[in-house]
Amino acid sequence: MSASPVPAADAPRIAVVDYDMGNRRSVEKALAHVGAQTVLTRDPQTLADADALVLPGVGAFPSGASSLRRYGLDVLLRERVSAGTPLLGICLGMQLLFDSSDELGVETPGLGLVPGRVRALRAGGLRLPHIGWSDVRIERPSPLSSRLPATGAPFYHVHSYVAEPAREQDVVGTAEYGERFATLVAHGQVYGTQFHPEKSSRDGLSLLAAFAALARDRRVQAVSA
Repeated sequence: MSASPVPAADAPRIAVVDYDMGNRRSVEKALAHVGAQTVLTRDPQTLADADALVLPGVGAFPSGASSLRRYGLDVLLRERVSAGTPLLGICLGMQLLFDSSDELGVETPGLGLVPGRVRALRAGGLRLPHIGWSDVRIERPSPLSSRLPATGAPFYHVHSYVAEPAREQDVVGTAEYGERFATLVAHGQVYGTQFHPEKSSRDGLSLLAAFAALARDRRVQAVSA
């Protein structure tokens, strides 16, 4: 299944949130590849004007949460989600969507946009971090998985912590490494992938194309309003 680019005539504006936490440029380039207008920014007005937002990230939860607070992005992201803007968190960005994490032995508040917490991956003796390709099983339908094979697909993971959603219905996809864990989540217009779609070849681009389509739909609705 190939990624279908969003037509240039109605290409959505997707802002990649710049909060100094890894893999920002690669996400920006992957979104551009599927037809989105992309910008890497922390400017409040640019983020507010975007049709959708992406929160990427590599690193530790406490550092990521601290960076978001330092730039005032925690408040802005909550405001945009309340206004109906689609938001996609990737890897650390997905973890930061949740209520809290105990990474580094400290209970750190997250954005509180998806109910649940982040904890250490119970790898059952397997080497950590979990690095490599793992099959993602689709547990329930979601706009974000609409362009993926119904049975799922392999995606590239790099992590030692996992999100534990409070609501089973927020779990869209799971993978297994020592234990089965949530790796694709959706809560209203808030989405998250523990894996890296920007590093996951054709299926990763298909997922990002689906998110770009969500952003395009929001743009069309805003113009029609």
